[in-house]
Amino acid sequence: MSRDNVVAKRYAKALFELAQQSNAVAGVESELSLVAQAIAGDEQVSKFLGTPNIASDAKSELLKSALNGHVSDDVLRSVELLISRGRIGIISELYEAYKKIAGDALGQADAIVYTAQKLSEEELGKVAAQFGALIGKKIRATQIEEPALLGGIQVRIGDRLYDGSLSGKLERLEKSLKA
Repeated sequence: MSRDNVVAKRYAKALFELAQQSNAVAGVESELSLVAQAIAGDEQVSKFLGTPNIASDAKSELLKSALNGHVSDDVLRSVELLISRGRIGIISELYEAYKKIAGDALGQADAIVYTAQKLSEEELGKVAAQFGALIGKKIRATQIEEPALLGGIQVRIGDRLYDGSLSGKLERLEKSLKA
């Protein structure tokens, strides 16, 4: 685990505790997501925030004026703290760590569902419900089309992969025949 991930987890835990006190865990998660996407998605903003010879006050004022009214005070202060400590580059890691901490506390997990063809919202909901019952958490599923699977699905929840794809079954069959 990299040093940035460890630091991001510390900031995420502190932010989660603040959000929990104000009953805004889900709101802070969505605000943090928007901030992370905005910073990572705009190359000029990323360069500006990453430039060491620009004063942190100037960076902080820019973000404060851009984010004020759009995010909570807790998120705004967290972003300012990252800037003042020269750690704004870990904002994406902070969001991911926060999402995991909040999901664990709320009994939620994120799943990526890989399929050969697009599933309907109803089918995706059924997959989420099945895996939610399996692991005992509410699943937030995101779908990615992967034609190489040939058929079936793969579901990744955290660092576990459940492989029910046709290509996976063929690989396992090939290994057993070679053994």
